[in-house]
Amino acid sequence: MKRFFISITQEMLDEAERLIPQTKVERTIASNIDTLTGHLGEFVFAEWFFGSWKNHRVGKNKGMEDFPDIEIKTSAFPFSEHLHLLVREDYAKKRKPKYYVQIILNVAAPNSASIPTGTSAILCGYATAEEIDSAPLKDFGSKFGKKGGYFCRHISLKNLHSLEELKNY
Repeated sequence: MKRFFISITQEMLDEAERLIPQTKVERTIASNIDTLTGHLGEFVFAEWFFGSWKNHRVGKNKGMEDFPDIEIKTSAFPFSEHLHLLVREDYAKKRKPKYYVQIILNVAAPNSASIPTGTSAILCGYATAEEIDSAPLKDFGSKFGKKGGYFCRHISLKNLHSLEELKNY
């Protein structure tokens, strides 16, 4: 499957960090860079889909999908074809976007505490809400080395649909 790559710029990082205070959600934290990672994923998708990362909705879409009918799931982890699109079980019950898009920020280590300028963001593919609802559940743990305390629906990156199909949506 074709993957798409976008480099994280300093301008993206600065804006993502600036928005953290107004968007941070109080929930179980899997890593210290969860919110930053999520913001950058939305920026990357906007860059790929609209041609400008500034066409994001971060800070304007609280309680809604990241983009109409599309939810962006982003992980900061060393890229591998063995990774999964993860959707928290409680989240999957609460919201029903039509599509979930997986983006991996290809950082150097699984427990990276930062995302450097130039990090490659890999747009991996998408799954439908129906596919997520029927996917198996698992506690994938946290980057702090213990159980996450919540279960995620998961689909292997290898089983995602090509984003080229979504581009026409």
